[in-house]
Amino acid sequence: MVETIYGCKWSLTVYQLLANGIKRPGEMVRSVEGLTTKVLNECLRKNVAFGIIERIAYNEIPPRVEYVVTPFGRKFIRILDDLDKLQKEIEFDR
Repeated sequence: MVETIYGCKWSLTVYQLLANGIKRPGEMVRSVEGLTTKVLNECLRKNVAFGIIERIAYNEIPPRVEYVVTPFGRKFIRILDDLDKLQKEIEFDR
């Protein structure tokens, strides 16, 4: 799971968008240059399957979908942040 998520450059971007309050897919695509709807949907699907984020569909017209980080996802993202810090320390020490 860690390899799949950490290896996907867009997952980390999605976590940052969610942390900044951007929860809707269309808004995510508009916020990040180079991010396509297809790639975003694939990334979101993987993260939902792993339980890192949750998809919330509202029964409205037009349909509205939002994504939020789950409690497990908050823990997981903290671990990824720690891995990033460790990687930077390793690179700095070389």
